[in-house]
Formats: sequence, C-alpha cells, structure tokens
Amino acid sequence: MSEIRVNTLGNESNTGGPVLSGITTFSGQQYFIPPTGTTAERPSGCPPGSIRFNTDSAHLEYWNGLVWLEFEASSEELGNQLVTNSAGGTGTRGLFAGGNAPALKDEIEYISISTLGNSQDFGNLTAAQTGTTGCASRTRGIFANAALPDRVNNIDFVTIASTGNAQDFGDATVSVAYRGSLSNSTRGVIAGGEQPNGTVIDVMDYITIASTGNAVDFGNLVGNRVFPGGGASSVRGIFAGGSGANEIGYITISSTGNTQDFGDLTAGTTTMTGCSNSTRCVFAGIRSPGYTNTMEFITIASLGNAQDFGDQTTNSGGRGGAASSTRGVWAGGYGTPAFINRIDFVTIPTTGNAIDFGDMSYTADRVAGCSNGHGGL
Repeated sequence: MSEIRVNTLGNESNTGGPVLSGITTFSGQQYFIPPTGTTAERPSGCPPGSIRFNTDSAHLEYWNGLVWLEFEASSEELGNQLVTNSAGGTGTRGLFAGGNAPALKDEIEYISISTLGNSQDFGNLTAAQTGTTGCASRTRGIFANAALPDRVNNIDFVTIASTGNAQDFGDATVSVAYRGSLSNSTRGVIAGGEQPNGTVIDVMDYITIASTGNAVDFGNLVGNRVFPGGGASSVRGIFAGGSGANEIGYITISSTGNTQDFGDLTAGTTTMTGCSNSTRCVFAGIRSPGYTNTMEFITIASLGNAQDFGDQTTNSGGRGGAASSTRGVWAGGYGTPAFINRIDFVTIPTTGNAIDFGDMSYTADRVAGCSNGHGGL
C-alpha cells in the first residue's frame, strides 16, 4: 500500500486550505492541533461547532452559534460520579463548613453533587467559626476569614478527595468576616467583609491555591461590601451585591485590579451566595431586606443585568454554595423564622425552582461552601 504525507495544504495566496467533506478519518498515534488564541482573539460569526484552544484558560472551547463555551472536562481524580468515594475518585464533591446556630460550628461535611442525599462527615475546621467564605481548585478546598466570634484573618485548607481535618494555609491581608470568594484552577480571590469594629471594607485578596502562604492584595470592589456573592469561569470572576447594593462587578482572575461594571441585580441584596459553571452564575440566599426565595442568574462571558432564575424551596439566606458543571447546590442558612439544615439544588443550564437534595447533619447560618467541579476549573 502506498502512502502520501503532506505537512501543509493551502491555496496559492496562503489564505486558506481545502474543504474536507464527507466522512474524513485522521489516523496516527500523535495528536491533533486545533487553532489557538487568547480570549480577546476569539472570532465571531463562526459556524456552530467550531473548535479552538483558548491559551488564557488552557481549555478547549466551541462556538454554539451565540457564544464560546468551554468543553466540560473530566479527570481520573473524579472517578465514578454516581458513587460516593468510588475507587477511582470522589465524583464532583461539594463541601460545607462552619456556621452558627447560634453556637459556632467547626464541622465540615460533604456531598457528591451528582447524587441526592444527606451530607456526610468530612472533618473539622481548625476552630469553630462562622461567616467563613469558601473557594476551591480541583484538589484543594479553601475556607478563609471568619468570626471566632471576633473577625480574624485565618485561612484553612483541606484536600477535597480525602476526608480529614483542615490545616492552616496562611493569613488574609485583613481581619474580617462575611466575605465573598471565587476561584479558578490556580487562584482564589476573597473580597469585602466586616472588621471587628463593624467597619465594612472593599478589599480583595488573592492566594495561589496549590501553595500555602499569606494572601496578597488584588484590588478593590466597587464599594464597601459585606456578604457579596461570588462565581467564576476559568477567566472571569464575578462579585455581586452585598451590604444592600445591587451592583455586579467583574475581574480577570489571572490579573490584579479593581472590579469593573458588569450590570445590576434586580434589587439590592446581602447574605447572597453564587454557584457557577463555566457559563452561568446563579445567586441564591438573597436578603433584600428580608429573607426571600429569589434566585437570579447572569451569563459570565457577557455584560448585563441579572435575570430571574426561579425560587428556592424556602425563604432563607446565609447559605453555603457548591457547583458542578450542571448543578448548583446550597446548604444551611437562616430561614423564616429559624436556622435550617436544608440542601437545595438547581440545574444551572436551565431555569426553574430549586429541588430538595437532602439535609446537613446540623442546622447553621452563614455556612461556607466550595467544590472541585465549579465553572472556574
């Protein structure tokens, strides 16, 4: 059998190449190189299904006819997502930690987000605390800043695929509690919060999740905020609301600097928590000014105002949030008129009301949450 090998094919002006139609087979034991470029270099008006490699996010992405979306990734570390603690991994796991009811809590609990059921014991934080905020990479969960009951600059970490107690990571740049947070695969950004004297701040810190050490200044929110909601794609981070404000701001996670205007929530909010996949961020647990069952969403890659998503199963706020590529989950919180242990979930790519997932083993308000499968990874 004869064989023809061609390194490149193009027209005479080198502005294009041949169109391959029908069933075309590429064989070999090496690799296929798609077009590459930065987020800013994304083309528009492509045929749906067009594929490229984004050098900013280090992810493959495709054009769906309206926007560029990342391929959902899998990893041998995630194992069988239908079996908790399967031999190959843990599935996409959500962690919930701390809180008060009204006594301070040091519990860490976990769920497999693709399943339903009650949370299970993971371990303990380094101290009983409330008002902590959580973010994560695929391997590590971070719980930062807390009230013990005074505001502190602590940062704890855990290894998500295992179970066990948290360890000290380092310190935030400020001693505050009731912050918001977001992350991509390498960096966590923590924002806002309330100081021991009650002063609310606009400071944003960042950490490199795979290391340990103290946080570094990132920039500032649009204003002083307590309980802003956070979410992210691998490139862009979102902080929304807090302290009764309705502004939504965004950052580029790999850089530093102040938030830029994204749009507005439908109302001023506080005690709100975001859950995001790579495309959408859904906010729940909204207090505006009373506790509500409202949920809102935005499309992260665009700019614009939030839209109604549906309703939680109860009027509540101060909830811990965790997400996979398809589900957003919120746990705990304070409802009308008591602390709750309820866990709700939604399907992020759709809209609609939340559905009961299960229960935490304890009731608590101001719970922190994170996961190893959210939209920033």
